[in-house]
This record gives sequence, C-alpha cells and structure tokens, in this order.
Amino acid sequence: MALSAEPYKLPADCWFDDACILDMDYFVKNLSVIKAKGVRPDLIGSIITHYASKWLPDLSTGEEAEKDFAAADYEESPESVTASWMKKRFFVETLVGVLPPERDSIACSFLLRLLRVANMVGTEPAYRAELEKRISWQLDQASLDDLIIPSFSHTCGTLLDVELVLRLVKRFVSLDEAVRGGAALVKVAKLVDCYLAEAATDSNLGLPEFIALAGALPAHARSTNDGLYRAIDTYLQVHPGLSKQERKGLCRLMDSQKLSPEASVHAAQNERLPVRAVIRVLLSEQSKLNRQFDWSGSFSRTRSPTVGFDQPGRCLSKREVTAQQMEIKRLREDVVRLESQCIAMQRQMERLIDKKRSGISFFSWKKLGMSAQRSGAAEKGTDGESGQQTPMDAKKTKPASRGRTPRNWRNSLS
Repeated sequence: MALSAEPYKLPADCWFDDACILDMDYFVKNLSVIKAKGVRPDLIGSIITHYASKWLPDLSTGEEAEKDFAAADYEESPESVTASWMKKRFFVETLVGVLPPERDSIACSFLLRLLRVANMVGTEPAYRAELEKRISWQLDQASLDDLIIPSFSHTCGTLLDVELVLRLVKRFVSLDEAVRGGAALVKVAKLVDCYLAEAATDSNLGLPEFIALAGALPAHARSTNDGLYRAIDTYLQVHPGLSKQERKGLCRLMDSQKLSPEASVHAAQNERLPVRAVIRVLLSEQSKLNRQFDWSGSFSRTRSPTVGFDQPGRCLSKREVTAQQMEIKRLREDVVRLESQCIAMQRQMERLIDKKRSGISFFSWKKLGMSAQRSGAAEKGTDGESGQQTPMDAKKTKPASRGRTPRNWRNSLS
C-alpha cells in the first residue's frame, strides 16, 4: 500500500491501547513507525506526554496524577525501592532518547517535570544536560510552579535547586537575540524575580547564590524592579544577621529608578535597607517628580492656543496631586528668597555708588584748592615788588562797582 504525500493524521484516541504500550520497547518501535509516516513533531510530543503521564504519575499535574492513581488502582509492589527506582530511571532515559529534536514540540512544563524526576532517580548526566538544553530554549514558557524543583543533592543545604535554575537562566541568556527575543527575556526576568522571592524564604540560601541568580540577567531585562525589591526585602527579613557590607552589596542589585511609586514609598520606610539605599530611592523619586513637573510645564507652554477644548488626559492620583502642590510651594519659596536676595544686592550697589560719588567730589575739590594756592604763591613772588594784587588778594578787596574790575587786576590779566 503506497503512502500518500500528505502528513499522516492520527485520530484522537484510536491508536492508544493499554496492551500495546505496557512494553517500553514496543512503544518505542510504534513511535518510530509513526515518525516515519511524517507525523508532525507537536503530535509526537503529545503522544510522548500522554504516555509518560499515564505510566509515570510523577510526570502528571496535580489533577491528572490523582485521576491516574485512582484509575490504575495501585497496590503495594513486592519489589524493592531500588528496583522501582531503576525502572523509573530506565523509563526517563528512554523518553529523553525519543524526544523529537524540533523546538517547541513538547511543552516546557512537561520537560521541567521530566527533569525533576530525572534528578530524583539519578539519571546519567548526559540525559539531564539534554533536558536542560531543551528547557533553556523555551524557558519563557515555564511557570513558577514548574520551576520550583527540590534539591536532591546531599551536598546542597537549600530546599530548592537554585544551581539548576541558575544554569537554565545562563543558558537562556547565552542564546542568540534572534532566537530568544526581547519579550521572552522580559518574561524570564519576571519569572526569576518570583523564583527569588520564593527561594529567599529558605534560611540556608547563601548570599552568593542569591546575588548570582539575580545578576544572571542583563540590566535591560527588567522593565521594573518591584519583583527584585520584593525578593531582596524577603531575603533581608529571613536573614537578619547580614553585615552592613553584605546588605549594601545586596541592594546594589536594585535600580531605584525602576521602582514604582508604591515600592518607593515602602522602600523609603523600610528599616531593613541600608541608609545609602534609602537615600538613592528618595533622590530617584525627587528626580522623577522634577522631570514630571518640567514635562508638564513645557507641555503647557508649547500647547497650541488655538485649541478650543481640553485634551483628554489621565486623572492624577491624590498622591501625585499632593506631590505637585508641594513642589510648587517649594518653588514659590525659592522665588521669594531669590527676590529678597536681589533687593539686598541692589541696596548694597546703591550704597557703593553713593560712596564712590562722594569720594570723587571730595578729591576733586581738594585738588582744585591746592592748584589755586600754588598759582597764588607764584604770582606773589613775581609781583611783590610792584605792589600788584594777586587773584586771592583781589577777592579780599571790594570792587567799586559790579561791572568794573580794578586797574591793577586788569593790568595783571593783560
């Protein structure tokens, strides 16, 4: 029978039979035949997901796991725990080997649950590395519940496997920008902040691990730092024994410019934060208010006067109105202070000008008097024998009439 050129379409539930999938090898063979017929990778992924969830309840979600346990009517197995774990390990390793290589062919939540079971039963590192690589491709599709994987290592003292999440985030960040995209990076940043807030409740979580996971993402990945601030505040609350330098290093992760007004108010009143961090928050809020005031002033100045109706805008909150009123009051006080200083400077300038004028008149009159005395003494020396009068002596003698000048004075002038 010749195969058609179109991809083979499977009915919804007609091919699944409990008898044909009890044997793992038989399932793998059937899956290979289905792949050879050109079934889409997403359908192959749904087949694997359904099969694994049915025969390994650890891979099911909460409701599906309860249904599977009730339908299967599980009884106490006479085999040992070690044999059961060996079967689970073989099952997980077989599933990882038959996963379709195409991206997004299997949901990220299922891959994370499969990785949890793989860590629990201790599969080979190569299989776990393969799962981590596939999860990092679509980490933006993960949820917080799926990402909370407990730590199964005896050397790790934390409840959650923070090192695993750190490896996933680093792999995701190292992907090409065209592969992961900017929106996916923002989603992963929000997911990491939520995970940090949950992991911070563990008193055994070390500060280097927290800082490493929070700093694994670039600064532009977080459009807002409210989630990161919540995680930092939770960590400070659970770890009150941190030193001053450690608290400063922890707060350096947070950009106070990206805090919302509500988070800024909480941070300004938070006694657990160092003083320097609180000052940065207050300064950033002040700069935001100044920019908003400048923007509103420039908008009101540049708005066209020909518009005869009010443009619809956002209604300001009570806090924003109060902040604007306080800013206007402060500016008015600055204007009054500058005016008083200007008046005082003007008065001082007037006093300096008056003193300068009085000094010039005094020195000019003194100079004129000294020149008159020198000229009078010279004329006395030359005209003393002839009995002629000097101009100073002429002033002492009263003239005969108002219009006549004495003869001697007239001769001296000639």
